[in-house]
Amino acid sequence: MTEETILANALLVLPGEVRCGSLCLRAGRIADIGNGAGVPPGAVDCGGDYLAPGLVELHTDNLERHIQPRPGVDWPHAAAILAHDAELASVGITTVFDAMRVGSIPTGLGRYGAYARGLANELWALREGDALRISHFLHLRAEVCSETLEAEMEAFGTGDRVGIVSLMDHTPGQRQFRDMAKLETYVKGKHGLDDAGFAAHVAQLKALRAANGDRHEAAAVAHAARYGAVLASHDDTTEEQVAVSEGHGIRLAEFPTTAEAARACHGRGIAVIMGAPNLIRGGSHSGNVAARELAEAGHLDILSSDYVPSALLYSAVLLGRLWGDMARGLATVTLGPARAAGLEDRGRIEAGARGDLVRFGLRGDVPAVRGVWSQGRRVG
Repeated sequence: MTEETILANALLVLPGEVRCGSLCLRAGRIADIGNGAGVPPGAVDCGGDYLAPGLVELHTDNLERHIQPRPGVDWPHAAAILAHDAELASVGITTVFDAMRVGSIPTGLGRYGAYARGLANELWALREGDALRISHFLHLRAEVCSETLEAEMEAFGTGDRVGIVSLMDHTPGQRQFRDMAKLETYVKGKHGLDDAGFAAHVAQLKALRAANGDRHEAAAVAHAARYGAVLASHDDTTEEQVAVSEGHGIRLAEFPTTAEAARACHGRGIAVIMGAPNLIRGGSHSGNVAARELAEAGHLDILSSDYVPSALLYSAVLLGRLWGDMARGLATVTLGPARAAGLEDRGRIEAGARGDLVRFGLRGDVPAVRGVWSQGRRVG
């Protein structure tokens, strides 16, 4: 007989509304949805907790944090992947696009090497061995200001579950690094550079952008199409940059740095993703536009935990409070990102959808996760 789980007496977060009801998980899917607070024999009584679709995370550096928990420390990768997977499951994330950088600089002061292809191999080996709790895809962060982007992207193919490719340009003096004073403080602190060293670092990056940037950008766009991946921009700052993004076919803007850029994205049908820590902290740690400002203007569509996995559900609840609509708030971490990534089988509580769910109560505005299911199997 097919095993089934009935979750009853819950506040179901449905597309467009929250209502008291129950649902049945069977064969990895949501089989049935009922109304009311009744608890049938054998059902799990959720006691009035919220029951939402499993969270969909499009951009997180969390795997890299587990791989390198301290500067210069390379943690055993299988252990790091499993810890990352378990951490996400524990906070309600059931689908993740693991961010991996492609495009390296093996020469010069700030040199760093390639790692994504090898790490992806280890991730997929664990997946094939049924060792992972949740659903994983890749998010390749294509650094155009680099030396090796084309070769690194060539190493990936259609079987690698590359769901997102984002165009990254960290050339000093624009986008995220347009404030040179803040960049100088950050780089000197991280690498221990003096004035001459910082000047040499900036000169190297600008030279790389001049020599390779346009070619790398075109290659990244072409490889995204080859993978069948969604193309994203990163740190758009001006209307002109958004227009370039639209020309590339970009439909997802990660962390626009200004209200001007976010407004331009919406005008061109490009979904805006902002960081959950920005919303929770009340502003950007790097001085860029506040997520709350974009939410109040109606220019925020999707949230990302970025560097704090537990922030994803918390920020969605805060948006629900801000908008006076909990279903709308939760949609920024469920239905919104699922649709943006082209995943039509998840992100909503609906008969036939994947059995990905998170049960949580509230302590004030802070969610307390009490159960997580991935394809109908309890994983947290």
